[in-house]
Amino acid sequence: MAELRLTSPAFAPDEEMPSRYRGDGENLSPPLAWEGVPEGTEELVLVCEDPDADEGVLTHWVVYGLPPTTDRLPEGLPHDAVIDGPVELLQGLNEFGEVGYVGPQAREERGPHRFFFRISAIGRELLEVPPGATREELREAATPHVLARAELVVIG
Repeated sequence: MAELRLTSPAFAPDEEMPSRYRGDGENLSPPLAWEGVPEGTEELVLVCEDPDADEGVLTHWVVYGLPPTTDRLPEGLPHDAVIDGPVELLQGLNEFGEVGYVGPQAREERGPHRFFFRISAIGRELLEVPPGATREELREAATPHVLARAELVVIG
């Protein structure tokens, strides 16, 4: 099986994030796709973070409960903790206290920031992580069970 790989049909690695996925644009969650999910995966989790923020690492999106047979996320997921379709998943809290995705905001005083979309293949279901969990709660439950990881970096 191929190595876990994360891509987007909307932007290439190290490319500038299109305005439709920015908080000062349409603020839609971007479409993402992956391949190479390892055997034994029970769940996929996805986190988007900005490590270049003055405040430290900012979480922009927390997604978990993705079945291992899922190979993509569509654009513009609703801001609900539980999503039953078109893909079944759970969403957690971002750094701004909201459920779902929030894109980067342009600020004149700051330079460009990197946004890391990271997907992890988990070797067990994280049933103890409730809808609306934080990045820290998810990381604590998932880290001991990670089988593979991939990331996609975009400039925001």
